[in-house]
Amino acid sequence: MMKKTSEQISYNMSRVKNKNSEIEQLLRKELWKRGLRYRKNVTTVYGKPDIVFLRKKIAVFCDSEFWHGFDWEHRKNDIKSNKEFWIKKIERNIQRDKEVNDKLQADGWIVLRFWGKAIKTETALCADKIEKAVHNNEQP
Repeated sequence: MMKKTSEQISYNMSRVKNKNSEIEQLLRKELWKRGLRYRKNVTTVYGKPDIVFLRKKIAVFCDSEFWHGFDWEHRKNDIKSNKEFWIKKIERNIQRDKEVNDKLQADGWIVLRFWGKAIKTETALCADKIEKAVHNNEQP
């Protein structure tokens, strides 16, 4: 395999979507099919959740494994280039996720987070948890 230049890597990383990603679209499609109506990327809600049920105060985040540090203690050893930068960045993302969860919960919100892999392989199960929270207005 040919090694990529820093310019190629930079270009690839700049193309990563922060809205309307594949995992968000999968989950939203399933929720819509179930008749659940939501708002997308609401900037007035702290942390700008991917999916929001405003009246129910439910915030849903679709977290990709790389950017949000899935199995981070093991995975951080897999980073080969610019290790210091990426470890610092992802650990800050993990910390920010916790801060967002704490702030929203303190403000009376229900916060649901799903890993991208879970959304891809168990879309219906993820939607079930959201649907339960919407109908019961409680943490599933």
